Amino acid sequence: MSGLHRLGRFRQRLFGILDQGSGIDNLGAVVNWMLIGLIVVTLMATVLESVPRLAARYDEAFEAIEYAALIIFSIEYAARLWIAIEHPRWRRFGAIRSRLQFAASPAGLIDLVAVLPFWLSLFIAADFKALLVLRLIRFFKLTRYSPAMRSLLEALYTERRALIGCFVILCGATLIAAALMHVAEGAAQPDKFGTIPDAMWWAIVTLGTIGYGDAVPITVAGRLVAGLTIFVGLLMVALPVGIVATAFANEVHRRDFIVTWGLVARIPLFSELTAVQIGDVMKILRAQKADKGTIVARRGDPAHSMYLIVDGEVEIKLHHKHVHLGAGDFFGEVAALRQSRRSATVVALRATRLLALDASDLHGLMDREPQLAARIWEAARTRLGSEMEAATGDILAAELPAS
Repeated sequence: MSGLHRLGRFRQRLFGILDQGSGIDNLGAVVNWMLIGLIVVTLMATVLESVPRLAARYDEAFEAIEYAALIIFSIEYAARLWIAIEHPRWRRFGAIRSRLQFAASPAGLIDLVAVLPFWLSLFIAADFKALLVLRLIRFFKLTRYSPAMRSLLEALYTERRALIGCFVILCGATLIAAALMHVAEGAAQPDKFGTIPDAMWWAIVTLGTIGYGDAVPITVAGRLVAGLTIFVGLLMVALPVGIVATAFANEVHRRDFIVTWGLVARIPLFSELTAVQIGDVMKILRAQKADKGTIVARRGDPAHSMYLIVDGEVEIKLHHKHVHLGAGDFFGEVAALRQSRRSATVVALRATRLLALDASDLHGLMDREPQLAARIWEAARTRLGSEMEAATGDILAAELPAS
């Protein structure tokens, strides 16, 4: 094996460790949790260092944490820059352009800002408070490891035009409220409402439902304007909140839909179905949670359902061996097609989320859709063959990982 080929294999391996979307292994999980821990430690150190008493007492400890974080984050940034060519979205651009694409991406810019100012501070004078604020940008590095944070950012980006529209409307409402209050209160309180710019501060805090109380109308007309402004402010707060909440819920549902689609589509029983037919199967899936130690299925009991593992781990206790299944695996496929007995006891090894497909629901769908039924039976005979006819239990060899 040539040195260039070994280097390429090492780069692919490093990409699998660092990139969350590539199906990370145990080493990748350890590395990512270490990076998360380091981010949290540096954020806590930054907050505590802003206290003069603590900064003077633990100066060496804070400095050691910062230099350690600076070195590790710099190595991480250089590694991510090097492996950018392995990213499926940028692979077609080639070595140089793919790395430029990563450097210009939001994640790349956050990684750069997390280390660059502090390297520059070693050579040029920098304001200490500004550096403290820049350190807090490392918080956004957590978005790489948090699906919820990524979903929220994607929701904000998706609704950016609507949110910009809300901001424009807010600016217009602020100008109108300030102008009306200037007309109503300008003569009575010239120090607070004598000009439209002066009245804009009152309009901003009132529309934001904050109401500091440093400027209060005293005339009847001013109070009428204030009441209307407060009512409009409530609407202005509710509008973007509703937009973001709806977009966030849709984004979470979209992610769940993609995960579920992938789980269903990889099952041999359903792999030959069309997109519409897979969508029909997804509608009858039932979410189920099993705590650690919970018996999901017991040997000898009637088998009425098959299960897809969303996340977690289960142990299948067969007569001759024990098998572990994890996220993306499934078991009990034959139970979805015919009445049988459980051939093994299945126990959750840790908190596990499952999707259950009841045989009654599947057969009901097949009765309503004869074409769907024909395709499922054809797929079963083609994929499972004689094992489908000979099996006496609900778990087939094709469902278990190769030993």
